[in-house]
Amino acid sequence: MRDLKIPDQRHPEKAHRKDNPQPKKPEWIRVKAPGGEGYNSTRRILREHNLHTVCEEAGCPNAGECWNAGHATMMIMGDICTRGCTFCNIATGRPETLDVFEPGRVADAVEKLGLNHVVITSVDRDDLDDGGAEHFAQTIRAIRHRSPGTTIEILTPDFLKCGPEALEVVVAAKPDVFNHNLETVPGLYPSVRPGARYFHSLRLLQRVKEQDPSVFTKSGIMVGLGETREQVVQIMDDMRAADVDFLTIGQYLQPTPKHHAVDRFVTPDEFRNYEKSAFGKGFLMVSATPLTRSSYHAGDDFARLREAREKKLAAV
Repeated sequence: MRDLKIPDQRHPEKAHRKDNPQPKKPEWIRVKAPGGEGYNSTRRILREHNLHTVCEEAGCPNAGECWNAGHATMMIMGDICTRGCTFCNIATGRPETLDVFEPGRVADAVEKLGLNHVVITSVDRDDLDDGGAEHFAQTIRAIRHRSPGTTIEILTPDFLKCGPEALEVVVAAKPDVFNHNLETVPGLYPSVRPGARYFHSLRLLQRVKEQDPSVFTKSGIMVGLGETREQVVQIMDDMRAADVDFLTIGQYLQPTPKHHAVDRFVTPDEFRNYEKSAFGKGFLMVSATPLTRSSYHAGDDFARLREAREKKLAAV
């Protein structure tokens, strides 16, 4: 989509009007096209191992930067999701049978990329009895075996249609960070995440801490979908009540005209205010910028997260 000059300078953050149906990106969220030696090397390794990435499937604006540094968020269990969230560009339909060799290929790619920290995510797999929990666990164990020094962050689906044992299987595999995104405020779930349930997702994060207090928990939301500041602040309170350690907030970008419309572009100053509010509520780590995504700078943020916990424990 072309970047055009915003005609209404009185409200430059506004993305939609009746006479302006297409979103026009402000300067603060424009990024360079991907490319470069590091990018090509990362791409080659991923292709050799026949792996999917959420960077590509979801059209992440940070893919060029991250891949140049050798970082890619690997997406397991295929590239077809059983859900139809209106913000997401991943294909919806009937997924293929699970590839039992995929955990090994992921582990091999992590080793070849030399990753100190890796993020593993997946599509929703409501077609599986355990939602793919065992596949997540096998992937974690395979990475531990091949790269014992690599810290592992997982970004999971909600396991909505599974029994409680599904989450237990994943937590027992000992990821360093358990991330599950709430994505948006409860009032927007029917239009943005119609197949999900806000309080189920919130409870999922709380249960992770109950099962293993040593695991860092993380969750993120998008802004610019039509939420209010008061609703965002309420989500912060809900997350802290569930003992979530790390909050990410980023600008929603509409993948195609068929997806949920951008209500507005949130300004950098507003993001800074969100960050200040979140730290004030007790989060150990907060990333709130227009280009923030769940796995953006995840390795550096994990180091800061661990340091913040150590400082907190030392102060007790």
